[in-house]
Amino acid sequence: MNEERQTKLLEAMMEFDGGNPLRIQHFLKVWSFARQIGKMEGLDLRIQEILETAAIVHDIGIKTSMEKYGDCVGKHQEAEGPPLAEEMLTGLGYERAFVDRVAWLVGHHHTYSNVEELDHRILLEADFLVNSYESSESTEAIRAFMWNVFRTPSGIRLLKLQWGLD
Repeated sequence: MNEERQTKLLEAMMEFDGGNPLRIQHFLKVWSFARQIGKMEGLDLRIQEILETAAIVHDIGIKTSMEKYGDCVGKHQEAEGPPLAEEMLTGLGYERAFVDRVAWLVGHHHTYSNVEELDHRILLEADFLVNSYESSESTEAIRAFMWNVFRTPSGIRLLKLQWGLD
């Protein structure tokens, strides 16, 4: 894990979302949960770094979505985010294959079907852990999402702990 590069990325995203503490707080929390789940699941270092990087930039498309469409629905974020993530990561010196994978994750972080890779699964779970709190989801909705989307033992454990579920 390149800590210096990650620190620069965090600062770049804070600048990108400057003036919007909700957006900054959101990606910091998603990053924290993704980091924790990835470590609990024993990801190798490269996949862990890809996951954490994607968690930091996952919502980078929101600004453009709001400007272009007047909303920030998932599909618009997925369409607008990858080019912005590519530009930011390339500018910070990330290599092409790494950038491509992160951009793919940004472009699929609201896609819950055909989830085949663990970095994708964990990003979905980390984002929901934060979204469920920020949007005050009902217990029924949280349980349904847990049973329908969550698959990692670590993500399920953290969701249960967060919400006091059995």
